[in-house]
Amino acid sequence: MTELLGVTIGVTSDRRSGDMIATFERKGARVLHAPTMRIVPLEEDEQLLADTRDVVADPPDVVLVTTGIGLRGWVEAADAAGLAGPLLETMGRARVVARGPKATGVIRANGLREAWSAASEQTAEAVERLLAEGVQGRSIVVQLHGAADEDQVLAPLVAAGARVRGVSVYRWRPPACPEAVDRLVDLVAERALDAVTFTSAPGAVALLEVADRRGRHDELVAAFADGVVACAVGDVTAEPLRAVGIEPLIPDRWRLGALLRTLTAHLAEHPLADVATAHGRLVLRAQTAVLDGVLLDLTPGPRALLRRLVEAGGAVLSREDLLPCLPGAADVHAVEVTVGRLRAALPEPALVRTVVKRGYRLEVTP
Repeated sequence: MTELLGVTIGVTSDRRSGDMIATFERKGARVLHAPTMRIVPLEEDEQLLADTRDVVADPPDVVLVTTGIGLRGWVEAADAAGLAGPLLETMGRARVVARGPKATGVIRANGLREAWSAASEQTAEAVERLLAEGVQGRSIVVQLHGAADEDQVLAPLVAAGARVRGVSVYRWRPPACPEAVDRLVDLVAERALDAVTFTSAPGAVALLEVADRRGRHDELVAAFADGVVACAVGDVTAEPLRAVGIEPLIPDRWRLGALLRTLTAHLAEHPLADVATAHGRLVLRAQTAVLDGVLLDLTPGPRALLRRLVEAGGAVLSREDLLPCLPGAADVHAVEVTVGRLRAALPEPALVRTVVKRGYRLEVTP
């Protein structure tokens, strides 16, 4: 499978990133793995265990489960501490509300039964349902999932008189390799990536914060608006991006598998350029080009020159026209040298034709 031949993708997730990276690479892509946050291992999370003991000691009237994987991890961590039995017994006596079908599946897998499930997979819908039922004086435990606006979404329950306790199943910490995140920001700002994937709201926020610290926030936002595809697993993850003006690609179903399929189809259908030439189809990607199915490894200078020739659509460009493509180049001699390097990287050097006394053109076909 080579749908993504020549594509370069940034992956920001820590958890479950291995399968995503392997899938992209099988399809021909290159992957830059730069987790913007890391997750504290559940079995080492003393706060989670303390919250679990609190839930058992002070049973809630309602438990709101927001993610299936979160509930599964919570029960597994409780089991390691000898608390799974008391936790599930406590939940069994409460009214259990699910944010969607995946949460419902794990609720049932643990021998519990949901009283209601949100069709929209939105916490806000579950909150509206609870408000409609009445929450005055009721104790509600919410399994949190790391959305940037969780406090805001749950605030109406508190305002209506409920006692709300949040249990953070996954606790986020700074990245293990901040240098990789810095590089990811730079590559996005320079439009040297085809896409970046986001699977959590905290991870998206963390990337924006690094871009701001490095003074590249506006460049990053502009690049995501034109050139680099931001792909979020769902609306919750997308919210921090939308807040700064980035509209990400989102799959119809908010699942990791759907994200992989949606992004693959989008990138396969939307290269930076796709032109017919006298020597086969030429597809441009952020860091590479593909000519007649052959991947071309181009350094920045030849890549920039080829992109400019593609944009010209077969028109002749003078050396003076091409010089701005090569920042720092002193004179047109640099253009001649770079054209030579470009031709050396092409399986068909004749793709770039010299027009005597005028310049260069790409051998495109109608």
